[in-house]
Amino acid sequence: MKPLRQVFGETLARLGAEIPELVVLDADVSKSTKTSIFAKAYPDRFHDMGISEQDMLATAAGLATTGMIPVASTFAIFGTGRAWEQLRNSVCYPSLNVKLVATHGGITVGQDGGSHQSVEDLATTRVIPNLRVIVPADGRETAQVIEHIVREVNAPCYVRLPRDGTPDVHDENYTFALGKASRLREGQDITLCACGVMVSVAIEAAKALQAEGISAAVLNISSLKPIDEEALIQAARKTGALLTLEEHSVIGGLGGAVCEVVSGVLPVPVVRIGLDDLFGQSGSADELLGHYGLTVTHAIAGAKEAIALKAESNPMRW
Repeated sequence: MKPLRQVFGETLARLGAEIPELVVLDADVSKSTKTSIFAKAYPDRFHDMGISEQDMLATAAGLATTGMIPVASTFAIFGTGRAWEQLRNSVCYPSLNVKLVATHGGITVGQDGGSHQSVEDLATTRVIPNLRVIVPADGRETAQVIEHIVREVNAPCYVRLPRDGTPDVHDENYTFALGKASRLREGQDITLCACGVMVSVAIEAAKALQAEGISAAVLNISSLKPIDEEALIQAARKTGALLTLEEHSVIGGLGGAVCEVVSGVLPVPVVRIGLDDLFGQSGSADELLGHYGLTVTHAIAGAKEAIALKAESNPMRW
């Protein structure tokens, strides 16, 4: 299972051969983000900005004004935290063609601990006007996302990647589309909405629920902004209950985005699984996912809770 950051680096290098305007910037962690793959192939188009994330994004903005296509990379906590003002004012306010692709998102960074585990980045980026926010679920989707935003999107983008790999959830026929969710499983009783590393958890939970006679649909919401409002409203109408799963705070991320959509059009119970307003801590990825309730077992319990709320809220309708 190849780390998604490795897929990112390899995709950049492949695109570099075809797109001379592509330049890459990194904040002194290129071996970890895997932009080092691009740097080795195209040293004249790679810029190590040192431990200076604000300068990295401001420089990327400047390069974008000259017609270059800059991809800036660092850890999620630094790219969206330390450099938030530059992302907002230098990149997004003038809507420049800068791609911030951050690795080491969420708690699966592991032993680096809470100071390096970004559990707020989806909230703080999703709120910025003009910024597209994308959280790929597997290697195939990661490669397509990077190619799509470089080739097709002339606007600011934020892509969040984990440190490690994730199980494949898409087959060879999958095509990423910005603003569209991918339906990975059909169901009648509840819809599990997930992004990033939690998509595979949602699929396994849906299989376990099926064994108990509960029919669960699964949506991969990799495009968090713009979000697929139509797919969410259809899911709410069809199944009457939603469960969201994210490696992020329950405040402001996928769960909040889903609630914003359905509450204004077709209110249904939404149970949110994520970090309950907490910082991360040091531990292995599996230990932390278990500690914070981001497992198949917790997803099953959350789905049953949402179904129970559906029955309580309108027993005649369902």
